[in-house]
Amino acid sequence: MTAETTTTSSYWLNWRFFVCSIFILFYLVVATILISKFEGRKKSNSGGGENQNVGPGKVYKEEAWNTCLKSIHPAWLLGFRMLAFITLLTLLVLNAAIDGFSIFFFYTQWTFTLVTTYFMLGCVISIYGCQKHWAQAHGDSADRVSLDTESPTPGETADASNESEHSDDREMAGGWIYAFQIMYQASAGAAMLTDLVFWIILFPYLSSIPRGVDLMLIICMHSVNAVFLLCDSILNSLRFPFFRIAYFFLWTSFFVLFQWLVHAYFNLWWPYPFLDLTPYYAPFWYLAVGTMHLPAYGAFALVVKLKESSFSRLFPESYRKLA
Repeated sequence: MTAETTTTSSYWLNWRFFVCSIFILFYLVVATILISKFEGRKKSNSGGGENQNVGPGKVYKEEAWNTCLKSIHPAWLLGFRMLAFITLLTLLVLNAAIDGFSIFFFYTQWTFTLVTTYFMLGCVISIYGCQKHWAQAHGDSADRVSLDTESPTPGETADASNESEHSDDREMAGGWIYAFQIMYQASAGAAMLTDLVFWIILFPYLSSIPRGVDLMLIICMHSVNAVFLLCDSILNSLRFPFFRIAYFFLWTSFFVLFQWLVHAYFNLWWPYPFLDLTPYYAPFWYLAVGTMHLPAYGAFALVVKLKESSFSRLFPESYRKLA
């Protein structure tokens, strides 16, 4: 702890805090603009009635539980999400049991909890999706039997085929699936940022490297979350529009505001040294970590883009195009 305690007015009423506040306000404003402009369904300005255009923030129900390849049954995605959820929850409980609930003072555990919640909700959605997939498969079988017995004429068959090819009866997602999509993209960026900051900035300057179980937990808490999210991204059919970096900005900004609020009332240690507002170079650290959001989020978005381009080329008949 520095000589100047965080509960004194002089700690906050200075140019360093003012500059850092401008950075946080900037991220909040940018996030608000991106969400208001691109999120969700956008109504068409031309024409009347129920015609609607969907913006880059569109999400369909089936995308939350389907795999990116038609040849892979959604049950495989469900199985992976269950494995990820059980593993992450076990690590989180073990971490809390060993180090206490003070671990939730750290951004790492905030993000780890978010990723765990994402996989928990993903399990529920995948179970629902598998049930719907099974019902649709059996319904299609019954329809085929009915069509065979009716023996349609060649003209009727061609009309039905053409109608099926061009119809899009997919349902737009509801609130829970939109929340699931937002968790996916916010946790993706946060997990990448957590791991990059720890391994590049914090780990090289540790005074002593823990051993045994503590070392295993440190490695897992700063790697497993991103690995599971990357594997889920390769398997799932969720979109990854770049504008949802806004939720990543909000997530980190809320963490910083939480830390400021706590330290304004309690003279506590900072969970990360670069959050301390005492040094004259504090605004530089806030700007540097804020700037790292772009490469952290961009790296994950690049993986998703590479998956889409590779799978669409290697498996053109099986890949589900996100049109």
